[in-house]
Amino acid sequence: MSDHDELIRRVRTLAVQESSPLPPCVDSAAVAEAERLLGFGLPPLLVRLYAEVANGGFGPDYTLFPLLGEGQTVVSEYGEQRPVQPAEPAGSIGPAEPEETWDSEPHWPHGVLPVLEWGCAMYAAVDCLRPDAPVLLFEPNGYVDDWAEVWFRDAPSLSEWLLRWVNGTGWWEEDATRSEDAVVPVPWPEAADRINVSAQ
Repeated sequence: MSDHDELIRRVRTLAVQESSPLPPCVDSAAVAEAERLLGFGLPPLLVRLYAEVANGGFGPDYTLFPLLGEGQTVVSEYGEQRPVQPAEPAGSIGPAEPEETWDSEPHWPHGVLPVLEWGCAMYAAVDCLRPDAPVLLFEPNGYVDDWAEVWFRDAPSLSEWLLRWVNGTGWWEEDATRSEDAVVPVPWPEAADRINVSAQ
């Protein structure tokens, strides 16, 4: 049994309870296509969620985006938030000529994958370039002039973030916010460097 087998079992059980019927799971071909379009690999635990639980439609609040498919997906949201940069692999997704809007300037780091929208332009995102796949919070509503200040570390790993969901202890849970032990997102110290590298 792998380290994540029990976690996947618990996630699947809660997903069925809260979101049944769930979308079908994705196959290895869909994962490979998503990775090709994104230009980087997906963390193993994230792949297991889509391959063994469902293609999105479960998780906290508004639930995880589908990996691929019609409408709002992990792949399409990454492309919306992050136009392709010249140094990124050929075949990566993203509009070639983004519209000039408030979010046209570089604000979204390479390899940080939006997996859930909290509402009000806020996202949960997984850092696919780190071994533990930390979960980040993008909260642009307080933006003044520094995009690094709107990025927060929600959980040190995807597994910890999922545990908070199944245990009902995430900051987004109403009861959890009243607890003295509530864990709240903290500023992401890598934000400025990662955004600046992405912009080069």
